[in-house]
Amino acid sequence: MIDHENNNRGLIDTREALQLAESVELDLVVVSQSKDAPVAKILNYGKLQYQKKKRQGQGARPTVKEVRFRPNVGAADYNLRIEQAIQWLGQGDSVKFAIRLRGRENQYREQAGEMLDRIAAALSEVGKVQSLDKRSLIVQIIPA
Repeated sequence: MIDHENNNRGLIDTREALQLAESVELDLVVVSQSKDAPVAKILNYGKLQYQKKKRQGQGARPTVKEVRFRPNVGAADYNLRIEQAIQWLGQGDSVKFAIRLRGRENQYREQAGEMLDRIAAALSEVGKVQSLDKRSLIVQIIPA
């Protein structure tokens, strides 16, 4: 048994351990169940549950990766970003593609919209389109 100050008390009878836990107004929690002797610890069980839940919430939160393109991106750069997006989607992250237009590039807004469609089609096997906004030239893809 381990007491509330993290001192190893060795093998103690269950009743004694419960009395010790009650004397310091904490809980007796079995930490490790083994064949010979289970390891128990005196601690605040509510606090343990809260910390465990908090840790689970932090690890399970998916992230959004953003990729920005210009309309005249080269084929090698385009393919590299698509491969990265496939990898990110495989890991459970969502991917947001944004195409930025500057100055005279606004004349080619339709080509940028077609590029968004190409991106969505290329990633259709590993993800599904959550939102496709051709007005702001953004597509967001989540894992399938």
